[in-house]
Amino acid sequence: MKLNQLTAGIRLVSLAGLLACSLSAAFAQEAVIRKNLAERLPALSKIDEVSKTPMNGLYEIRVDSDIFYTDAEGNFLIQGNLIDTKGKRNLTEERVTKLSSIDFDDLPLKDAFTQVRGNGKRKLAVFEDPNCGYCKRFERDLQKVNDVTIHTFLIPILSADSVEKSKNIWCAKDKNKAWLDWMMREQTPAKASCDTTALERNLAFSKKYKITGTPTVFFANGTRVPGAISAPEIEKQLASAAGK
Repeated sequence: MKLNQLTAGIRLVSLAGLLACSLSAAFAQEAVIRKNLAERLPALSKIDEVSKTPMNGLYEIRVDSDIFYTDAEGNFLIQGNLIDTKGKRNLTEERVTKLSSIDFDDLPLKDAFTQVRGNGKRKLAVFEDPNCGYCKRFERDLQKVNDVTIHTFLIPILSADSVEKSKNIWCAKDKNKAWLDWMMREQTPAKASCDTTALERNLAFSKKYKITGTPTVFFANGTRVPGAISAPEIEKQLASAAGK
């Protein structure tokens, strides 16, 4: 074996050893954090993920989609936003956005009614309550957006009247017309009856993915945007999703 080959082999073995030691230390550190937090704060006994942050000595603790921060020993717990002042980025917000994203293909579109506008090439899905004032504002802005396919999921979470209106809209012969007549023109949907278990599935889906407010909008790249956003912001998100 030539000297340079032998040297290269030694370097590879050394690197492998260093990597193994590094991983072992990381696992040990994670075990310490998990153990101490579980003993001191039983509510944190089921930590989904422990990972280092860009800030020296600070670790991210993920419980479902909730983010906390701790030191290397689990002696302190912080809840709040971690800001990268140099990069001007909210690292916590970015992480939560990533965790709360949903693959568009995983949306149960059979439980939504669909409107195609223009060529319909761009896509979005929105979870709404018929008695939500912000949803009505969102619908008015959405009318300014063309060449889009809109999947609307009814989640009656505000009141018993929301449940009644959602059932009547879902059971209408023309769901889109009944929906827009109510949201845009305050025309109460006519009484109708049919199988409305789709609404129950929508509520279950919302609970599973922590969709707690209306409107909540999802774009084709999985981005979730809570709240009533303007037409320019909708266009911006659609453009971003198209370039995923």
